[in-house]
Amino acid sequence: MELNKNIEIFSLKGRDALTAFLLITACFALWGFANNVTAPMVAAFSKIFRVTTTEASLVPVVFNLGYFCMAFPAAILIQRYSFKWGVLVGLGLYAVGALLFIPAKAIGDFFPFLGAYFILTCGLSFLETCCNPYIYCMGREETAIQRLNAAQAFNALGSLGGMFVAMSVHSHMSPMERQLRMSLPTPQFDIIKNHDLGILIQPYIFIGAVVVIMLVIIALRKLPQMTDTDTDKRFTDIIKELLQHRNYREGVVAEFLYVGVQAACWMFIIQYGTRIFLAEGMTEQQAEVLSQKYNILALALFAVSRFVCTWLMRWFAPARMLSVLAIIGMGAMLGAICFTDRSGLYCLVAVSGCLSLMFPTIYGIALHGIGGNVKIAGAGLIMAILGGSFFPPIQAAIIQSRATLFGLPSTNISLIIPFVCLGLIAWYGHRAYVRHYIMNQ
Repeated sequence: MELNKNIEIFSLKGRDALTAFLLITACFALWGFANNVTAPMVAAFSKIFRVTTTEASLVPVVFNLGYFCMAFPAAILIQRYSFKWGVLVGLGLYAVGALLFIPAKAIGDFFPFLGAYFILTCGLSFLETCCNPYIYCMGREETAIQRLNAAQAFNALGSLGGMFVAMSVHSHMSPMERQLRMSLPTPQFDIIKNHDLGILIQPYIFIGAVVVIMLVIIALRKLPQMTDTDTDKRFTDIIKELLQHRNYREGVVAEFLYVGVQAACWMFIIQYGTRIFLAEGMTEQQAEVLSQKYNILALALFAVSRFVCTWLMRWFAPARMLSVLAIIGMGAMLGAICFTDRSGLYCLVAVSGCLSLMFPTIYGIALHGIGGNVKIAGAGLIMAILGGSFFPPIQAAIIQSRATLFGLPSTNISLIIPFVCLGLIAWYGHRAYVRHYIMNQ
């Protein structure tokens, strides 16, 4: 089934079309920044508000819950109106959520920050639900996965910027260790808390202002319009059709697992590295800052690998590359589980290189051949980002339990979860390859 049988870009060509493509691609960088300036904040919130690691893991839970709640409303909006309206609503919610960090700091409590994160990620959900299928539809279906990987490469650059900013936040916070903070009287603790919150909210104020500027630019520009010959089709009928596609059904599950693996690698790398560096004799702040540098290294490898993988797709089948890199990632993850020194940290960093192509590749495989149902289908795949909320609390509970297995610390044991997820992703890639290239289904 040809995608463009139902959906076509029919307006804007040449320089105008390129400008529109670049504006949408810039949105990928914007949500990449938000995702990755936030992931390391679990450790920061744990110290600032004197909450447990499990309680602080509510940050990614709420963060990804916004994705889950708003994906289908976003799809319905763009089905009824246009991709441009979806992008504008997404940018608006993003800006509001980011700027709500100002009153959250004034209140000085943990839960207003969770509310701000939720609104911000409702905006990110709109953006991802709109921009991914928009890029997918801007050309032939045969090259859609390459196009998605190219656009997602800029997401990786935004992610890298977010990591640099997060490292700066950690380095400028008070160096007082967690145990000493717990013993401080309330007046002294509040002074340190207000100082650290002032540091923490700065990147969100900055990105909120940038998003407002982007919103104005896109509002004033003409973007390619799409016609959909199936606009009268009922929502339930679309869902039934989507569920008949095995690539799509399994793709939603694979995307859920992938986001869980990504959260495991990037969210808990600080805890993983901090344990190693504390054992080497560093202070808590030194260990956290150095761990964040390894996190940035992982993101840099992720960004470079995404460009390389996009180039390699000119010769290799995306589904085959997905399964092979998932298997390599399992090997690296096994090293991160078994080693208790810096070798394990190197392995955990290496996993990011294998993750680089997974989100856009799974997304593209899942959408292949679904025709004009692409808008609603994209929402289902974005809802799968809930995997980033499902797995972190389980890992945090394992880490906090301080359980050991065969002499391995709890931080290492928790990585068994993403190891299993990578195995299932490899299985999905193999099945998709067999169906498309061998069985021709």
